[in-house]
Amino acid sequence: MTHRLAFAGFRHPHILALWRLAKTHPACEIVGAWEGDPETRARLEGEGEVAFTHEDFADLLQPDFCTAVAIGDVYARRGSLAISALRAGKHVISDKPVCTELGDLDEIADLVRGGRLCLGAQLDLVENRAFLKMRSIIQSGRIGRVCTMNVSAQHPLRMGTRAGWYFEPGQHGGTINDIGVHVFHLAPWLTGLSWDHVVDAREWNAKAVETPHFMDCAQVYGVLEGGATCFADLSYLAPDHLGYDLPQYWRVTVHGTRGMCETGYSNDTVFLATDEDEILHYEPALEVPGRSYLDDFFDEIAGTPRQDGLSTESILSVSRLALEAQRQASRSR
Repeated sequence: MTHRLAFAGFRHPHILALWRLAKTHPACEIVGAWEGDPETRARLEGEGEVAFTHEDFADLLQPDFCTAVAIGDVYARRGSLAISALRAGKHVISDKPVCTELGDLDEIADLVRGGRLCLGAQLDLVENRAFLKMRSIIQSGRIGRVCTMNVSAQHPLRMGTRAGWYFEPGQHGGTINDIGVHVFHLAPWLTGLSWDHVVDAREWNAKAVETPHFMDCAQVYGVLEGGATCFADLSYLAPDHLGYDLPQYWRVTVHGTRGMCETGYSNDTVFLATDEDEILHYEPALEVPGRSYLDDFFDEIAGTPRQDGLSTESILSVSRLALEAQRQASRSR
C-alpha cells in the first residue's frame, strides 16, 4: 500500500525531518506541499528541498489527491488544520504539539474515532538508542520498583534565531504543551507505569524579558501509577549556542528500590548502579530497531499496529495530559 502524503505548513523546522523521512519511505509518496506564510515559502523554495504545489490549503484536501496530511504550521494553527483535514476524511500526522486548545483536541478525538481515521505525531524520543537501553534496564527489574524519575529538558531560547512566531502572543500555546508532551509520553514508555495525576505545574517568564507574555520557564511534578513520581524541568534556559550539546538536554534519572540509572539524549551509554554494585559501570546503548513514528502511523492505517508503538489513542492521551498541565500552570500564575 502506498500512502499519498501532502504537507501543510513548514513554520517549524521539525517538519523537515518528517519530509526527509517520508521522501525515502518505501510505502510513501509525497504528492503535495503548501505553506501559507510567504516568507517561509520563499526561503524554502530558495533552499531547494521542498517543492510547493498548492496556493490554498483547501486544495490539498480534494477527495482523490492525498490519503494523509502532515502538519508543521505554527502551534496555534495546527488544531484547525488537523480538524479540516480529518473532516475531509484524511489521516493526519503532525509535529508536536498536535494542538494548543483542549476544545480542538476534543474535536480531533471525535473525528478520528467517528471517521475511523488515524492520528500520528513526531514523538521520537522513544527511538533514541540510550532511552531504549534505559527502558530495558528498568522494565527488566534491575533497579527494582521505580520510585522517582527526574527529567532535565532544558532548551536554548535563541531569541533572534528561533522562529519569531514563538514570541508572538497566541501563537506558541505554552512551554509545557510544547516540550512537556514528550515527558508525558516518555515516562510511561520508560517505566511501564501510567500517569495518575499532575500535582503541580508552574510556568513563568525569566530570560525572555523582551516578551513578558512568553513563559520561557516551566516545571511539572506528577504522580505515576503506584505512587512513583516524575519531576521535569522544561525551561528555555540552556545556553544559546551549546544548549543542545550539554548533558542536561534530555537527561533522565530514574531511582528504584534496588538502584538507579541515568542517561541523556546524546549518550552512547546508560549509567547503572544497584545495591549490589561496588564499582560504577556503564552499559552500551541499544541499536535502533529501524522503526519510526512514521512506520507506526502507516501500520495503524493498515490495521496492523505495533503493540508498544505510537497510536492514535496514545497520542490523544499524552496530548490531553500536556494540555491539562498547561492549563493548570496558566491558572496558577
